[in-house]
Amino acid sequence: MAVYLSNGVVVTLNSVALSDHVTSATINRVFDELEVTAMGDTAHKFVKGLEASTITLDFLSDTAASNVNATLQAAWGTTVALTLKQTSAAVSATNPLYSTTVLVNNTTDINGAVADIATQSITFTCNSVIVITTS
Repeated sequence: MAVYLSNGVVVTLNSVALSDHVTSATINRVFDELEVTAMGDTAHKFVKGLEASTITLDFLSDTAASNVNATLQAAWGTTVALTLKQTSAAVSATNPLYSTTVLVNNTTDINGAVADIATQSITFTCNSVIVITTS
């Protein structure tokens, strides 16, 4: 059994490494379910449709150049590459690279109350399938 501590995830958005500002990463791989139930069937039947995956990243906001806010602003309204790996080690069967493209269409540029750390939790809808590379 491979058990790992999930505190070393490597995140790159539009070729900018943002791992040091990411506090949580979630990949939700899903596809549309298309119903193909026909007369005489005794239960619903479904087949796989198009992939409809999402990736949620929780960021510590940072307005410095080449950091979170600047990277998101530069990509605003465009489709960019997004990659994630479990650790900074080489890509392998136990450390796969997840690659996709996402439309940057929702940001929370200002978020927080008095004495809070400014954060953003953004769910990106994938514009392409998530490719998993293991070597």
